Amino acid sequence: MLDGVIEWGIFFKPYAPGFLSASLTVIIISSLSIMLSWLVGAFLALGQSSDRKYLVLFCKLYIWFIRGTPALILVFLIFFGLPQFGIRFSPYTAGILAIGLNGGAFVGEIVRGGLQSVPSRQLQAGQALGLSYWRILWRIHLPQAMCASLPGLVGEAVAIIKNTSLLSTITIVEITLYAQIASAATFKPFDFFIASAACYLVLTSAVMLIGKRVERRLNAHIPIYTGA
Repeated sequence: MLDGVIEWGIFFKPYAPGFLSASLTVIIISSLSIMLSWLVGAFLALGQSSDRKYLVLFCKLYIWFIRGTPALILVFLIFFGLPQFGIRFSPYTAGILAIGLNGGAFVGEIVRGGLQSVPSRQLQAGQALGLSYWRILWRIHLPQAMCASLPGLVGEAVAIIKNTSLLSTITIVEITLYAQIASAATFKPFDFFIASAACYLVLTSAVMLIGKRVERRLNAHIPIYTGA
């Protein structure tokens, strides 16, 4: 068995730099996509509580469309569809936009649920103290909403990392496409796709571990008021 492991390691040694490079690509695209999804999600969550009906309608339609269609369709619409209207993006820009905009719809619903979990009496207390809307939002509403939303946000971040595999369809050499190229050259798809699965597992496990630690620290400093 030890000989087999050594032989397997020798076989994979020339491909290790390629997997590391592909993993770095996934980390960069995922990080930017996650940040974009948070911005879009915050806008959608706050927009649905707006007094402007057109903004509420836009946010609801956006979430309905994105959640009801595959992320791959959005990738194709941005990379292949928009050039018909004279709008062109590089594969990396198109990939970040597609994954980030897709994730934003899910983040929006997660954050909206977190905002609704904050007892209304706390908001009323802030108003009674004469605090402005934005001061209530930043000091009372959002800190508790983030604690309630964090598990969902971590789950969506993990989903975004896995969704980067869709970008192999627009020539981005991330983990999945590199595994396809290597397996086509060696006729050993099982080995390389197991290796790609291990790369994704390491990345997603790191995000989940960080999320757990942040969640513990937030819960220690910002206790959730239940109204009991």
